[in-house]
Amino acid sequence: MNEEKDMADARVALVDYRASIDNIDAALIHMLAERFRCTKAVGELKASHGLPPADPAREQQQIARLRQLAKDAHLDPDFAEKFLNFVVREVIRHHEHIAASNGGTKPAEDQP
Repeated sequence: MNEEKDMADARVALVDYRASIDNIDAALIHMLAERFRCTKAVGELKASHGLPPADPAREQQQIARLRQLAKDAHLDPDFAEKFLNFVVREVIRHHEHIAASNGGTKPAEDQP
């Protein structure tokens, strides 16, 4: 009987944890959408002023900053860096497309 109660309690806890995870996932998606709205504006500003889509110095600063934030939050800094690198690659790809549509050079993936 005790084992059945333990299993029932575990199922309730699992539902609660999953509900929290679902809420966090939704928040992450909304935060990423807002981030990309801002980076789109940055890309348009860069394109209108002839600035390059990538800013390696800024990227390195952000990596160092995020790695420290991850350490402080007890999150694997390597994971945080991989995540940021993925996001930055996508932002640069968007910036290249914006620049190309404003008369700049074609994105690397569109060139022969």
